[in-house]
Amino acid sequence: MKILVDENMPYAVELFSRLGEVQAVPGRPIPKDALANADALMVRSVTKVNESLLTVTPIKFVGTATAGTDHVDDSWLQQAGIGFSAAPGCNAIAVVEYVFSSLLILAQRDGFSLRDKTVGIIGVGNVGSRLNARLQALGIRTLLCDPPRARHEGGDAFSSIEQLVAEADILTFHTPLNQSGVDKTYHLVDAAMLAALKPGAILINACRGEVVDNAALLTALNGEKKLTAVLDVWEPEPELSLALLDKVAIGTAHIAGYSLEGKARGTTQVFEAYSQFIGQPQHVPLASLLPAPEFAEVCLRGELTEAKLLRLAHLVYDVRRDDAPLRRVAGKSGEFDRLRKFYEERREWSSLTVHCDNPQTASLLQQLGFTSDVS
Repeated sequence: MKILVDENMPYAVELFSRLGEVQAVPGRPIPKDALANADALMVRSVTKVNESLLTVTPIKFVGTATAGTDHVDDSWLQQAGIGFSAAPGCNAIAVVEYVFSSLLILAQRDGFSLRDKTVGIIGVGNVGSRLNARLQALGIRTLLCDPPRARHEGGDAFSSIEQLVAEADILTFHTPLNQSGVDKTYHLVDAAMLAALKPGAILINACRGEVVDNAALLTALNGEKKLTAVLDVWEPEPELSLALLDKVAIGTAHIAGYSLEGKARGTTQVFEAYSQFIGQPQHVPLASLLPAPEFAEVCLRGELTEAKLLRLAHLVYDVRRDDAPLRRVAGKSGEFDRLRKFYEERREWSSLTVHCDNPQTASLLQQLGFTSDVS
């Protein structure tokens, strides 16, 4: 049995070698000759998986170590009798912490408190729901927009996109990319929406580049109304608009979900799915793969303020470490993908244990995702 794995999937060679012969290959593009005698293919979001790639190959199973699946034609896979599995939620925590790092930096830079802002979350799935829980734990008002969930669940938990645009100081997008239909998200953020945003609004896109009309955003950022943008995803990728990068407050190379824990979850989820598919079910505890973090423990005295949260969060991850490298190499051939391929190890907040002298602070830190105790 031969298994192809994206060379940038951590722990993939180690794990899938338990099931068969493994070959690590580039994800953009997958070499055609490698597919000719492979039984399974494990990819990331950079690989377009469709009939064109897999027709007349012996591939029987495709796994994507990503939460999103818009790069995979799963309908065709089903028609072709090819097994498929994704890794829903694998990188959700990492994306939430990317958003938090960005917001804490902007709050410090511009002199505001997040508790005085209303945050509109568009897309309340694995990422959006976790982000909402952490924001609410801090006492921050949120508005939620998720039309499919609103139709299915009813009630008044969800608001219209129009209400979010009118009321929210911060809009953060966590939707799939839908090119058409009632829940179309392609260019959801267009010139009209940008014009309707509150003056001083902050816009964050960490889902798919095409959800935001990048040309319209550049025009808006060049306009008279104050607008702040944070972009992890671009239209198109791996190319991007250098003029737009120059205008955004924070710009990164599609790495919001790139924590070591998130990557490892993605790999283990598709590994376990494939082992089940071939009748050799195996379970891999995440902790058995992860190394010790650089910063493991810290003591915190007193109540948790936003300033203290920023310092704690940035012991683990500061988004500015990813903004600067993109600005240095943007426009150079292959460098966008190179930043992603040779990404510096990044951990999640849970890797840091915070010893507190205040039970309320310890409880709040746990709600925010840290490991915490009272001592």
